[in-house]
Amino acid sequence: MNTFTQVILFTDSDGRARFREEAIALDQGTPASMLSEVFASGGYQLRRSPVGFRSQFHCTGAPQWCFILGGQMEIGVQGGVSRIFGPGEHFFSADLLPEGATFDPNVHGHWSRQVGDQELVTLFVRA
Repeated sequence: MNTFTQVILFTDSDGRARFREEAIALDQGTPASMLSEVFASGGYQLRRSPVGFRSQFHCTGAPQWCFILGGQMEIGVQGGVSRIFGPGEHFFSADLLPEGATFDPNVHGHWSRQVGDQELVTLFVRA
């Protein structure tokens, strides 16, 4: 069976953001055009970030897909782990602040930054 690898940025049981990968089945369509099921979405948002952009640690406000349309985006989590995503790549951002927690930048969330000499262009699709 064909699959699509979904990179997920999530909040683990200790409150820290981490990455994991899961397979999405491409079990619909035809052999020439394999499709997943249709997923619901809650709207989309486009963003341009200039060369030199970098955020502070923060949590995702609502679960959403992030597709890189241009440039490169690095996402870092606690402990020094980071991943760089380029044009055509994606991740599912679901590192929400744990219920009842007060945000602590030494524990929660992730940071993001533009990498390289091209502005970063992203598409966010709410889950």
